[in-house]
Amino acid sequence: MTRLRHFLHSLLAACVLAGASAPALAQADYPARPIKLLVPFAPGGATDVLGRLLAAELGEKLGQPVVVENKPGAGTVVAASIAANAPADGYTLLLGASTTLTLNPAIRESLPYDPLRSFTPIGMVADMSLLLVAGEGTAGSTLKDIVAQAKAEPDKFSYGSFGTGSSVHFGGEMLKSAAGIRMVHVPFNGSAPSLAALMGGQVQVAVDTVVATAPLIKAGKIKPIAVLSAQRLPLLPQVPTVAESGYPGFEMGTWFALVAPAGLSSSVQQKLEKALAEVANTPQMRKKLVDIGLTPAWGNGAALKARIEQELPRMRALAARANIKMD
Repeated sequence: MTRLRHFLHSLLAACVLAGASAPALAQADYPARPIKLLVPFAPGGATDVLGRLLAAELGEKLGQPVVVENKPGAGTVVAASIAANAPADGYTLLLGASTTLTLNPAIRESLPYDPLRSFTPIGMVADMSLLLVAGEGTAGSTLKDIVAQAKAEPDKFSYGSFGTGSSVHFGGEMLKSAAGIRMVHVPFNGSAPSLAALMGGQVQVAVDTVVATAPLIKAGKIKPIAVLSAQRLPLLPQVPTVAESGYPGFEMGTWFALVAPAGLSSSVQQKLEKALAEVANTPQMRKKLVDIGLTPAWGNGAALKARIEQELPRMRALAARANIKMD
C-alpha cells in the first residue's frame, strides 16, 4: 500500500511538472505553426497593403507563414475585438491603427476592448498622411471651391470614408468643423469601395489615405484637393495642405502598430518585437514604405504604449471641439 501510494504521488508530481513545463516548451519553440495577422479593413486599402508587406517579411524572419485575414467593420472594432479575445499565445496578431487605439476610445462611449489593457504592444510600424480628393465630375480643384459647393448645397454634398469612426472620418469631421461647412458622411467598408463610389459619382469628395489615392490621382481618375497633414507629401508635392489652403494649424494623420492579445508571455513578446524591429528597419522595407506613401516610424512596444497614452487625451479634446461622437 505504501509502495502504491508512493508510486501515485510520483506519477502526480510528474504530471504537474509536465504540465508546468509545457507552456515554457511551447514558448521556446514559438512559432511552431502559421501566425494569423488580422487587418481591420477590406482588401485593397492602405492597411491591407501594409499588412501584406509585413506578413511576407515577418514570415521569413520567424520561419513560419504569417497569414493575413481581413476583418473589416465598425471602424476597426470588429478586428480589434477578435484580437482582444484571442488566446495570448502569439498566433493571433493585429495590425492596429490610430483609429483602433486612440480614435475609437475618444469618440465611442462603449468599446469591447481597452486600447491599453486589452493588448500587448509589439511596436510602431509607420505613419501615413490623409488627403481630401474629389471625383472628376465634381467642379473645382481647390479646397476653396469645395467649401463653396458644400455651403451652397449642405444637404446634397457628401464625402466618403473607409469606415465610421476611422481616421478619415475623424479627418472629414475636423475639416467640416474648421471650414464651418456641412457635408453628409457616407461610410464604406474600406478604401476600395469608398473610392469606387467617388469615381462613380455617388459622393462628391472623399477623405482617404495617400497609399490608396496616389495611384488613382496619377492615373487621372480622381483629383487631389488638399493634404490633411502639416507638410506637403514627397509623393504628391504639388498638392497643398489644408493649412496652406486657408486653415492654419490644421493637421490630421494616422499611424499603424502591431499588437497581440493581453497576457502574452515576455519571451514571445520579445521574439515578435525583435522580428518587427529587424523587418521595419531594413533599407528595403523602409524604401517599400516610402514608395507607397508611408513614413517609416518604427518604435518598440514601450514607445507604442507611450504614444497611445500621450495621444489619447489630445484626440478626446479634438473630438469634443469638433463634436465627433459615435453611438
